[in-house]
Amino acid sequence: MYAKNAKFHGRPLAAAIFGLLLGGCAIVEPSSLPRLLLPAQWRESPAPAVAPAPLAADWWTAFGSVELDRLVGLALKDSPDLLIAAERIRQAEIALGISSAARLPNLGSSAGTSQSRRTPDGEPTTRSESTSLGLSLSYELDLWGRIAASVAAGEQTLKASRYDYETARLTLLGSVASGYFQALAAAQRLRIGEDNLAVAQRILAIVEARFANGVATPLEVSQQRTTVLAQQAALIPLAVQVRQLHSALALLLGQLPQEAAFADEDLAALQIPAIAPELPATLLLRRPDIAAAEATLAANDANVAAARAALLPSASLSASGSLGSAVLADLANPTRSVTLALSLAQNIFDGGRLRLQTESARSQRAVQVINYGKAVRSALKEVDDGLGNAAKTARQEAAQQAVLDQAARTLALAELRYREGVGDLLTVLEAQRTVFSARDQLVTLRLSRLQAAIDLSKALGGGWQKAD
Repeated sequence: MYAKNAKFHGRPLAAAIFGLLLGGCAIVEPSSLPRLLLPAQWRESPAPAVAPAPLAADWWTAFGSVELDRLVGLALKDSPDLLIAAERIRQAEIALGISSAARLPNLGSSAGTSQSRRTPDGEPTTRSESTSLGLSLSYELDLWGRIAASVAAGEQTLKASRYDYETARLTLLGSVASGYFQALAAAQRLRIGEDNLAVAQRILAIVEARFANGVATPLEVSQQRTTVLAQQAALIPLAVQVRQLHSALALLLGQLPQEAAFADEDLAALQIPAIAPELPATLLLRRPDIAAAEATLAANDANVAAARAALLPSASLSASGSLGSAVLADLANPTRSVTLALSLAQNIFDGGRLRLQTESARSQRAVQVINYGKAVRSALKEVDDGLGNAAKTARQEAAQQAVLDQAARTLALAELRYREGVGDLLTVLEAQRTVFSARDQLVTLRLSRLQAAIDLSKALGGGWQKAD
């Protein structure tokens, strides 16, 4: 079958059987996922009228804001943070493809022609010509599961990158909602400051009229003018804050700050969603960051197995064949050569490099075990904090509304008494400051309630559900 100079080394059938038998000796690293003792219930209780239920995937629509819905759509489409997270998934897919390629044989080819001339001293010149074609095939036997472990690590890394994308998405949506509500609150505080300035200017007109009639003193006129000037100065940083918050929101959406425009809504008209979480154990399935930590831990387990397998001998099969001819570019009657071989290799001395790589992989796994437990405990804390903040800010807002109502009545009475000449200006000024402070504080508390609802929605995973 073969030409006279054909070569045959090894027993390919025995080598294949040998590889299959040793394939059962693959090193498998047990899962190091810790079993955490989760609490049976939350420390902070939700509103009793709300039944526990999974959070909706479109949780931001519960605020009843049309503009927020529009901004979320823009963010999901053009946000640079989300585009970067999507590209991380692509990079993980490429890395997995590289790891999986090691499971396949390597096939190579070669071709060549050559001419040579030789002129010995005193003898005629001789010429020689040759042509060759070659094909080589090599395949590494995964005796100890090193390649399989590397592929498993790549699969878990890809899974973690997808969970990281969901985490980035949830963080982005929370940031958009928070940034928009902060901009609304700053704009409303600016309007309150303008209203307060209008009140101060109206009182100044009353004081100046009383002074013209000889009832008020120059000191009272000076005091009220000072109040008007102070209110005018207070409007400047508020206006700057509104512009800066709009610019920050535009960056989240992937837009130019100079061109972004946002609709103005009444902060008090926004709805505060009532959220009651399920049991604490559900966080393990509803938090993408916890799922990412779990997948990363599984990838580290696979990396340890791959590092351990690298300490053991490696085996590879190779085959090559060639066609050669002594005539240039003529393979009509070639010489054939075929070679089959099985090779074993074992590292004898490398200064401890491979062993240290194994220890490094184990150390990285130990760090990830700690990170996993930390992520779970942080998630439990965030939910409890969100529940507590939602309940506390609701009570504070109700109390502050009562303070504002009473302060407004006090200002009206003080202004009436001063107009009639039976009250003093200091009482009016104090009542005015109280009303302004109460209105400003009410806006801040409303923003805190909205922020608590956002934080609780994020802490509960934003309606995300682990598929597997």
